[in-house]
Order: sequence, then C-alpha cells, then structure tokens
Amino acid sequence: MATRQTNAETLRGWFSGRLPQDLFDGPPEVIVDREEITIIGRIPEPRTADGASEAEKAAAIEGRIKEFRERTRGARMEVAREAEHEFRRKVSWWARCGETTQPFTTLSVPVMTRLRQSDRQLLDTLVDAGVARSRSDALAWCVRQVGQHAESWLSDLRDAMRTVEDVRDAGPNLD
Repeated sequence: MATRQTNAETLRGWFSGRLPQDLFDGPPEVIVDREEITIIGRIPEPRTADGASEAEKAAAIEGRIKEFRERTRGARMEVAREAEHEFRRKVSWWARCGETTQPFTTLSVPVMTRLRQSDRQLLDTLVDAGVARSRSDALAWCVRQVGQHAESWLSDLRDAMRTVEDVRDAGPNLD
C-alpha cells in the first residue's frame, strides 16, 4: 500500500520527469493532499535597472509571473490533464519569482463538519463583525489563523506522521 509520503515522492518524480526541462529553474515543489496536487515552480527574476525602487522590482516580478503564466498555459494544461487522469487529483499551478509566490489556479473543496452551538455562535460573531461573509468563510478564516499561529506545532505533527508512515512501511509484509 502506498503511503502519502511515498505518493508525494512518486508525484515529485513524475512531474520532474514529465515537465518540459526548461519550464522552471530546478525541480518543482510538489504538495499533495487527497484532492489536489500543487506544483510550485521557480522562474527567473526579471532584470531591472540599477537602483530600481522596490515598487519597480515588484511590478517587474508581477509582469514576469503573468508572462510566464500566459506563455506556458498550453504545456501546463497538457501535463495537468495527464496527471489528473493518472493520479485522480486536480492539479494547481503556482509560480515563485524572487520572494513572491503567486497561485494561478487553486482548488476550493467543500468540507463537511458538525459544530455545536457555541462553535456556530463563534462563526456567527465573525460574520456579524464583518470578518467573514458567511459561516463557511468564517471557518476558513479560523483554519488559516490556526495554520499561521501554530506552524511550529503543525510542522512537528507532520514530522511525527511521516515517522509513523516510515515505521509502517518498514513493518513486516503480511501478504
């Protein structure tokens, strides 16, 4: 049985081999969950004039990312179609240029949950305060907040999960 970690490694290898060699500066970063494969590739920074302001550099990077997106659309769509057929997940594309990382496509997946009244009231407070437009947006906001403020803990948890997967993979073959 393939684990999530093995699957991510397989996907990284598949995309590294399948993508046009000159598409990105180096191998892409591949992030995988149950529904989506996200490909993040580094592209070359544009040259700017000596002494260019930060605003000029930011505008040049924004332009470079837009140019890359349009120029590579056909090739990326072809690879995405193959990958979606092969791996039964949608493919999202992001570009990284300098310190800027910009998504081209992302998947928004509904997630069902059951909440007690106190939790629903918390979501309603966020909606009433204008922090979110709906309970769904409020819940997504809460998830982002946890992700931002608990990154160290989440990183440790992911490392522990990888260790469990490694131990499980190294276990006896019961076939």
